[in-house]
Amino acid sequence: MSITRRRVAVAGIGVPLALAMNGTARATAGRRSRTLYIAGDSTAAQKYADAAPETGWAMALPFLLHRHLTVANHAVNGRSSKSFVDEGRLDPILSSIRPGDLLLIQFAHNDEKAEDPSRYTEPWTTYQEYLRRYVEGARGRGARPVLATAVERRRFDADGRAVPSHGEYPAAMRALAQEERVALLDIQALSLALWQELGAEETKAYFNWTATEQDNTHFNPPGAIAVARLLARELLRTRVLAPRDVRRLDEEIPQSWITWPEAAA
Repeated sequence: MSITRRRVAVAGIGVPLALAMNGTARATAGRRSRTLYIAGDSTAAQKYADAAPETGWAMALPFLLHRHLTVANHAVNGRSSKSFVDEGRLDPILSSIRPGDLLLIQFAHNDEKAEDPSRYTEPWTTYQEYLRRYVEGARGRGARPVLATAVERRRFDADGRAVPSHGEYPAAMRALAQEERVALLDIQALSLALWQELGAEETKAYFNWTATEQDNTHFNPPGAIAVARLLARELLRTRVLAPRDVRRLDEEIPQSWITWPEAAA
């Protein structure tokens, strides 16, 4: 199955609701069609032709979900849990989300930037307060919130050990998930373990390392596919999704399936 430019556009931010609904209407007969909305940052966001081969993990997620599940990717480069809300980006999600839909929330990379008050949150206070707004907003519309700890950066110490980079944010999200009884996908722990298994050199093939750039935060197609696979497996393990909702969890996903549309003018 190859993903067409039309389907990539549906998964991207700013897609007219009518297009998403048309895609939903073509879902497998006899199954309740649902939408998985994603609120997050550049590690998940749709990338365009001028950024290739940089790839957000949400660009690969549709390949691991059956067609009755539509991915609506609202993740945006550079946003934190705070700035995403303050810029009004949660509002269109809550305006279109329906009972039975899912809202997957992953932030921390930019919440950590203490030098930028427009984005910074403190893990045990404002970070949790903003995350609650997503959780309560989804629940208030009959949708299910899902929290995902932030995917890890590529960092290794001198002894070749993968090093965590998100401070107290993953722990704060774990505590909030338990308190609010929200499903938690611990992608921070799982990605850290994966980078450790691969090692310092092999992980370069998963991040946006090119002849001109050594990016240890953002992914290329193999990395995006690997992280999307972690997400899909966790969605299944936590019973957010059922076995009928996922596919290809142990199959190779060709890199050629990833495409980068031209950015809108």
